[in-house]
Amino acid sequence: MAPPERSPHKSPHRSPEHLSRPGSGPTRRSLLAGVAALGTLGAAGCSRVATASDVEGGDLLDRLRAAGVVRLGIAGEIPFGFIDENGELTGEAPELAEVIFKRLGVARVQPVPTEFGSLIPGLNSQQFDVVAAGMYVNPERCAQVIFADPDYQMLDAFIVRKGNPKGLRSYQDVVEKKAKFATGTGYAEIQYAVEAGYEEGDILIVPDQVAGLNAVEAGRVDVFAGTALTVREVVKKSARAQATEPFKPIVGGKPHVDGGAFAFRPTETKLRDAFNAELRKLKRSGELLRVLRPFGFTEAEMTDLTAKELCGG
Repeated sequence: MAPPERSPHKSPHRSPEHLSRPGSGPTRRSLLAGVAALGTLGAAGCSRVATASDVEGGDLLDRLRAAGVVRLGIAGEIPFGFIDENGELTGEAPELAEVIFKRLGVARVQPVPTEFGSLIPGLNSQQFDVVAAGMYVNPERCAQVIFADPDYQMLDAFIVRKGNPKGLRSYQDVVEKKAKFATGTGYAEIQYAVEAGYEEGDILIVPDQVAGLNAVEAGRVDVFAGTALTVREVVKKSARAQATEPFKPIVGGKPHVDGGAFAFRPTETKLRDAFNAELRKLKRSGELLRVLRPFGFTEAEMTDLTAKELCGG
């Protein structure tokens, strides 16, 4: 999810090498198709999503416990939620959701696939119960949903040609050196580049980090911007491209660190608070990193950021 402006399974411990090269892993389109298939199959014997309640703080958690299943809004993006080599849904968000919801007394998680831009509308129209897509927390989104505290933090990084011939290490460098710039559909990096002075109409928008690597290797662009995690994984086997050192984009004149979190309907504060309580336990015990590590996350991505901080409250 960079996450973007930025998205019932087994086999959580897949190798991040699936991100490495074009052809070595699924494309975003195939991910979405696969998730759609899982969602269709899973929906066949399942009750509909629980509807809104007039109870203060919401009673969704009680209803999820009674139903035994929680529906997750998933955007089909590596490493946040995707189809693995066995055709099963996995990723940092579904795996973490399974751990936390089991602790909350909900036995199963079920994916509901959608495009990233449809996650918040889908949540608020009750197509699913929770957004589990590594979604960045920002003030615009905080006006529409409520977030758990971030389960990870993330810096940005670039894919550039070997040797970084243009010396691109920040969005300011991209602007000053008139580099050809690309990033992903709906990514927060679009706004970061624009804030640095890049013309939005000149940005090449590609589907994902694999397409970004292709564009850099083919010389169609000088740089692709994404999260430090996705960038470092996708270049691992490239002979012609490399990742830059992670850096903080400048937002509102200050260095900025993003955080990704689960999102809930604004009325469901009881569910959000219960989720947060279990998330804090996982952070204190170190189990959170153990859950996320198979998807390329490191100690550097662990965070004490809060949703309140990132919402601007």
